Amino acid sequence: MTELPGMNTPALAAFLGENGVALDGELRVELISGGRSNLTYKAFDDTSAWVVRRPPTSGLTPSAHDMAREWAVTSALQSTDVPVARTVAFDRDGDVLGAPATVVEFDPGTVIRTREDLDSLSDEDVAANTSELIRVLARLHQVNYDAVGLGSFGKPAGFVGRQVKTWARQWETVKTRELPDVEKLRDKLEAAVPPSSEASIVHGDYRIDNVILQRENPGSIAAVVDWELSTLGDPLTDIALMCVYRQPVFDAVLGTSAAWTSDRYPSADELAQMYSRETGSELPEWNFYLALANFKLGVIGEGITHRALSGSDSGPGASSAAEATQEFMASGLRAIEGKK
Repeated sequence: MTELPGMNTPALAAFLGENGVALDGELRVELISGGRSNLTYKAFDDTSAWVVRRPPTSGLTPSAHDMAREWAVTSALQSTDVPVARTVAFDRDGDVLGAPATVVEFDPGTVIRTREDLDSLSDEDVAANTSELIRVLARLHQVNYDAVGLGSFGKPAGFVGRQVKTWARQWETVKTRELPDVEKLRDKLEAAVPPSSEASIVHGDYRIDNVILQRENPGSIAAVVDWELSTLGDPLTDIALMCVYRQPVFDAVLGTSAAWTSDRYPSADELAQMYSRETGSELPEWNFYLALANFKLGVIGEGITHRALSGSDSGPGASSAAEATQEFMASGLRAIEGKK
């Protein structure tokens, strides 16, 4: 039987045993997602199941697939009211699969990735899980990160300024052509960085397909997943990115008709207002945060195509994901200039 890319089932079985997991029967592994981010597998025996995540096998970019980061934050959040899967084991050195890998318990809930998936939900379900998305994000941002052992998880001071520089450097790493709007938006962002901001744990990639809904109650989130971009930073970057993901062009980045771009979900403005009401806070310098989110997504789209050209299996449409970059940069320029 041919092994899945990036997987070594016998080594994984031995690793689970070393970490106190007694297998009931043969360990089997299925690929859940080999797409835009880390490789995600379902490993299971006759009675139990786990999720295993590791970086792609090629086309890596700096810090974009940080499994140690994902392990640290999900472990720390076990004691909070932010829903996360129970952590099982972490191969920090990559001895098992050739790259660092995390193992958590498998949750049999529902993941809504595509418009087809969304068809299974009623309008009432959609409204309920939207409200729950906002509530859970607000709860995450309210976690006392020092109290859960994440005081050194990041450097919140100067976070948004570093984000501009980080994604500008990332562009230089992954760009497949020159785009003048990238430099224009970068320069405007650098000139408009807020002098101060709030600090919290940020997820870095928050939307409907990065949570697992409870199977019997799609208005409730069983677990938030995909934490490899999490850090300590400005909470407004999370909600701004969540809003910018709502643009239809995001379909090109994901390579599918994404559930989150469906008009069944509230508009970006409505989501921002919901978050503001939930947290009881204003959204200062909001146009800056929307522009930064567009800048980041434009670079991410370019990076997906970069990895595809480097030979990484990044899923359908990866080679054309960069076609969205120009539109994100243009949207970012409109936002920072206060235009619709």
